[in-house]
Amino acid sequence: MVTIRTGRASPALIENLHVEYYGVATPLVQLASISAPEARLLVVQPWDRTLLSAIEKAILKSDLGLNPANDGTVLRVVIPHLTEERRRELIKIVHKKVEEGRVAVRNCRRDGLEEMKKLEKDRSISEDDLKRGQDKLQRLTDAYIARIDETGAKKEDEILKF
Repeated sequence: MVTIRTGRASPALIENLHVEYYGVATPLVQLASISAPEARLLVVQPWDRTLLSAIEKAILKSDLGLNPANDGTVLRVVIPHLTEERRRELIKIVHKKVEEGRVAVRNCRRDGLEEMKKLEKDRSISEDDLKRGQDKLQRLTDAYIARIDETGAKKEDEILKF
């Protein structure tokens, strides 16, 4: 959720953008230092200055809506104020990511249940162990889904505040 901007500059916002580096898509964090000297500014200083244009293109191609300024040695990325329309879009993105997280947790639960049923079928565990395992797995699933929902709600509040 850190990659969803809320009006504050955070290096995590762009550090995982992939930049074309000698034919390989490489995360930006491996190619440059990223700092946030001010609340609304990111500074990207590549270790190889020939990468400035490639990094600039990667930032422009991302769906973050950012415009980097290239001064020949560093890129300055000013984080613009959020409009009401963009806030609504970001909230939709948060809801989508929260749902993706829930689905991922449920898929893990499904895989765990299949594994436990296979163990019970092979007589590695008893029927009682299977039932206890299923109950524990459901409690873990519920706990992680609650954490995902809580994180999503916090992010939504953060978006609405700024």
